[in-house]
Amino acid sequence: MQDNRAHQNILFVINPIAGDIDKEELEEEIIAVCEEHQINHIFYKTTGDEDVEVIKSLIKENKPDLVFAVGGDGTVSQVGALLIGTKTPLGIIPLGSGNGLSKDLNIPQDTEEALQLIHRHVIRNIDTLDINGHPSIHLADLGFNALVVKRFSDGETRGPGAYAWIAMQEFLSYEPKFYTIDTDNERFEGEAFMVTIANANAFGSNANINPTGILNDGRFEICLIERFPKTAALGILYKLYTDSIDDSVYTRKLSCRSAVIHNTEHEVMHIDGEPVELGNEVRITIKPKSLKVVLPVPEAE
Repeated sequence: MQDNRAHQNILFVINPIAGDIDKEELEEEIIAVCEEHQINHIFYKTTGDEDVEVIKSLIKENKPDLVFAVGGDGTVSQVGALLIGTKTPLGIIPLGSGNGLSKDLNIPQDTEEALQLIHRHVIRNIDTLDINGHPSIHLADLGFNALVVKRFSDGETRGPGAYAWIAMQEFLSYEPKFYTIDTDNERFEGEAFMVTIANANAFGSNANINPTGILNDGRFEICLIERFPKTAALGILYKLYTDSIDDSVYTRKLSCRSAVIHNTEHEVMHIDGEPVELGNEVRITIKPKSLKVVLPVPEAE
């Protein structure tokens, strides 16, 4: 367990529109925890305008011992990307509708419990990915889910219900696309409904695309859901939500350290929940144990 005296200076990056919690009350709770444990604290509220540059500047000027992302997956990815390859750990207070990475790291989803990480935690290293120069900490994919993420991102309605409605609409007409994937030890050629580049396990919706994935094993998985009859959809969905997708006859997994995906049909892609356009060649490499993260103290400790 880390002694809080080793971390006297913490930067909190807060997304003021994430979740439905009162941010002023949350700030007061953070201040109370910090004062109780004699920890200096700095707040920055994201605005959507030059946040990356401001956060970089705050890190450079204040040299925080920890940086906590207080928000959803977007805030976590934004802050985490800035800390890859540095000695500064990433902490997470999850406030979003998905909170995918925090769930895979077993970070409490209850805000009060998560706040205890400020003064009681362990530091561990996890892998990250480089995807055509873009950092990825959690999951990226091409195909059906990436299309739904883009439609959801472009829309004005948020929440699981809106995501599910878009997914249902798109599913009715979506056709799998053809991909060629070359990894450091094997090749795949064929149609796929979804191609997920998984450093972790589950989407924020709790759909577990990579049940056996390990965040610090120096490898990542390319998880394929191949073409399937529409009548098999409910069965696949059931397996995604019962951690048994690897048992499906319509799935395939490529474990690797590097890969090139030939996206000849120019399918849209998302990286950690953010839609991106990467062209017809997607290059992925692993960066082993390149990000320090703040985790709950194991029960044995």
